[in-house]
Amino acid sequence: MKWSVNKGLGLALMTLSVIYLFLAFNLPEYAFVPVDSDLIPKMLGFGLFVLAIVLFFSPDSDTEEQKKKRVIKRNELFMLLGVMALILAYITVLEVVGFVIMTTAFIIFCSRFLGYKNWVGNILTACIFSIGSYVLFNYGLAIRLPAGILPF
Repeated sequence: MKWSVNKGLGLALMTLSVIYLFLAFNLPEYAFVPVDSDLIPKMLGFGLFVLAIVLFFSPDSDTEEQKKKRVIKRNELFMLLGVMALILAYITVLEVVGFVIMTTAFIIFCSRFLGYKNWVGNILTACIFSIGSYVLFNYGLAIRLPAGILPF
C-alpha cells in the first residue's frame, strides 16, 4: 500500500511530537512559580500531535498539479535558507543580547528579507510584539525570558 503525502507527513509529525513531548516532560520543575516552564512546550507538543492525527486522516488525492506545486523554485529555496540562517543567528545570541532586542531585530530583518516594505508598520509591530510577549511571560506567567543587556 502506497501512502499519500498527508499520511507520511502526519506520521513524521506524530513521531516528532512524541519526541518533543518526551523532552518537554523531562524539563526541570521549579518550586514557587504559578506556571512552570514546561507548560508551553507541553501545550505545543500535544497540539502538534493532535494536528498530525488530523493530517494523517485527512483525504488526499495526489494529482499531478499537487506534485508540481511541491517543487521548490531556486529563489524560494534561497529565501528558505536565509530565514533558517536568521533563526540560527537569533537562537545563537538570544541569551547574550536578550529577548526584546533579538526578537525585535529578528522580526524586522526577517520580514524585510521576505519582502515586506512598510518600515513603520514593521518596526511598530516588532516592538509591540516583543515587549508585549516579554511582559506577558515575565510578569503575567512568571516565566523568565532572557533580559540580556537591558536592565529589566
